[in-house]
Amino acid sequence: MIEDNDIGPPSGLPADEAIPDSADLPGVVDVMTITFKLYATLQDLLPRGSVKNAVAIEIARDASLNDVIDQYQVPRKLAHLVLLNGVFVCNDDRDARGALQAGDVLAIWPPVAGG
Repeated sequence: MIEDNDIGPPSGLPADEAIPDSADLPGVVDVMTITFKLYATLQDLLPRGSVKNAVAIEIARDASLNDVIDQYQVPRKLAHLVLLNGVFVCNDDRDARGALQAGDVLAIWPPVAGG
């Protein structure tokens, strides 16, 4: 049986000392998970574990779309059609911080030709 006095801070911490948030610790990066999709000739750039052109990835909470594009070595000139949750994102907006949220879907297509 657990009594009230058995619950407290981890051993070695004074009762009135708060445990810091991970964002407050130096060297600790706050991360989130998004779904990353690459299509056509870009799909070979997905990491192992991808299924049907998609994979769940962890990224820094403040990552921009171009940060993700660069991290997975997608040449920016080949990131032609970029959709965030089904909405097109133009080149000028891909460096914005805070555009990505946990659970988002980032999908990228290369330029296509045909007729």
